[in-house]
Amino acid sequence: MRFFLADPQALQTLTSHDWLGLIHPVLMILFVYPVVGATIRLGILARERRLQINPIAETVPIEHAQHGAWVTGGMLVAVLIGLTHSLRGTGLVPLLLAAAAVLFSFGRLLSTRAIWQRLLWGGASWSGLLLLGLQPEVKRLSDIPWSPWFWQSHFWMGLLLCALMLCSTAMQPLIGRKASIRNLHISLNLLVALLLAMQAISGTRNLLAAIP
Repeated sequence: MRFFLADPQALQTLTSHDWLGLIHPVLMILFVYPVVGATIRLGILARERRLQINPIAETVPIEHAQHGAWVTGGMLVAVLIGLTHSLRGTGLVPLLLAAAAVLFSFGRLLSTRAIWQRLLWGGASWSGLLLLGLQPEVKRLSDIPWSPWFWQSHFWMGLLLCALMLCSTAMQPLIGRKASIRNLHISLNLLVALLLAMQAISGTRNLLAAIP
């Protein structure tokens, strides 16, 4: 609140690095969260079609999978932007190479049909995020899993969220064919919805905490 009540001239003190830090939450708010809502709606419609409750178009399950891939890709880009904000002073070339490797692995996941290969590429993409995030310049609150601060860390919750989304995207070819995978998919995405809410809270907390 103090940010909005401050003297407008205070905005002139914001550096390019400060503005870069705002891209991550803006991308999540304007792209990821709305597409998540559309994905959930399409998932409900796809279930109704499978149960013959609603005679909707055959393309709805495909659109549901495509929206899920867009959510995962948007989330990866948003996380990479957030990490770039923290790691900008550590060397641009290694950072760009690592980010390219994360996105390349995700692209290979989408273009591959074999499940074990999709899981492998998803794991490679997630590992790239982990390696970037473990740099000392990235604020993580705590790296000790039995510490309460670990479970309040925006970074670790975000990394878990990316892992769940990558796993769900990797299993997509099996979801329509196996009930057990479909139930696992639903369970994982209930956790995703909870984590998205927690990320909105912890991200807002971090932005407010940075205000002098």
